[in-house]
Amino acid sequence: MIVELESIDDPRLDAYARLTEAQLRSKLEPEKGIFVAESYKVIERALNGGMKPLSFLMDQKWVEPMRPLVERAIADRQREQEKLNGCKSVAADRAGDTLHDDADIPVFVLPHDELKKLTGFELTRGALAAFRRPPLPPVEDVLRGARRVAVLEDITNFTNVGAIFRSAAALGVDAVLVTPTCCDPLYRRCVRVSMGTVFQVPWTRIGEAKEDWPRKGIDLLHEQGFKTAALALTHDSVTLDDPRLKTEEKLAVVLGTEGDGLTEETIAHCDYTVLIPMKHGVDSLNVAAASAVAFWELRAR
Repeated sequence: MIVELESIDDPRLDAYARLTEAQLRSKLEPEKGIFVAESYKVIERALNGGMKPLSFLMDQKWVEPMRPLVERAIADRQREQEKLNGCKSVAADRAGDTLHDDADIPVFVLPHDELKKLTGFELTRGALAAFRRPPLPPVEDVLRGARRVAVLEDITNFTNVGAIFRSAAALGVDAVLVTPTCCDPLYRRCVRVSMGTVFQVPWTRIGEAKEDWPRKGIDLLHEQGFKTAALALTHDSVTLDDPRLKTEEKLAVVLGTEGDGLTEETIAHCDYTVLIPMKHGVDSLNVAAASAVAFWELRAR
């Protein structure tokens, strides 16, 4: 359903233009949470990952190029609506399903000059889409069948988190776990930098509160059969090419911020402390770059 609007101030565009990331997450009401994806490729990967779009936003010249994705999203919505209508109403109520009776999805079209008022719109490659935020799965479900896992401890740089997800997808990491105080992988910039790979790599939070990490989280990883490798510079760190690491059946690579790095408590509870050998007096890499090196070297054989 094409809906032509004149101004970015239209209240129907709040999700794109005015709601803060905290409001989009709706932490107190997760079933109302929203995230925004940008560009054809990222929106396509979101649909491939089973995400449910609520609306699209674009300028007129992108209506035709985006038509295949819009039609696919509407068809998916129709199938789900038909399935829902085939169930008893009480079952739908228990499921808390919030699908509209109408299977159509609005496509908001704005003049380009209005869209330019959105910060960074020129980088979106044409279109945006607002999606319903999915519930996070239990850690045990994400780890089922996994052999290589990345754990992101308190990383608050959105670009780094997005880049780590892209490297994880490209280099065979089976799942990503983020600690309670790590930034949201569905933050708009994370999604964009990851090129939508946040929808390809299974992920969840390892704990709900700050006190759930590191002791409880690392204990949980051990219970699931994982050895843990902390990337950190210490006097007893082993190098990344240590043969013991490559023979571990299940390995979780723990990464921290490039400023403070991993906490001492995290390092103390991990099975290995690992460093990347450096030359020319360089002592460390940006965490996103370090993650790519580690994922490749420690990939499951």
